Amino acid sequence: MTHHLSISRHLRTPARLTFGNTASRIYLGLVLAVAVFVAVDTLFVSHDDASFAGVWLFFLAAPTVFVFLLGSAMAGADAGGPAWFVYLALVVSVLVQACALGWFSGLVQGPRRGHSAHPQGA
Repeated sequence: MTHHLSISRHLRTPARLTFGNTASRIYLGLVLAVAVFVAVDTLFVSHDDASFAGVWLFFLAAPTVFVFLLGSAMAGADAGGPAWFVYLALVVSVLVQACALGWFSGLVQGPRRGHSAHPQGA
């Protein structure tokens, strides 16, 4: 039972950093709004040429997404790899950056009231 609680505690911190603060929520909301825009533009708007709406998702996921795509290219994949890999790279990049925003936001704000700076007494 103790092992289960330890795993739960370790998973709570990244989840709190990724979803539990204002900066990360604003970023994730912006990404969601752009993703909806891209989906609507792709599915329901006809274009004479290709639409560049999807580029905005890459701008929001930069620079992390380019690290994944560069790794894919170095592994020998053509043009960023298969579509599933590009989508997975976008999702993972956005989550990594939301977590980094949460960490940085907590660093800037300092410890919250009721939380000591050294919770283990270190």
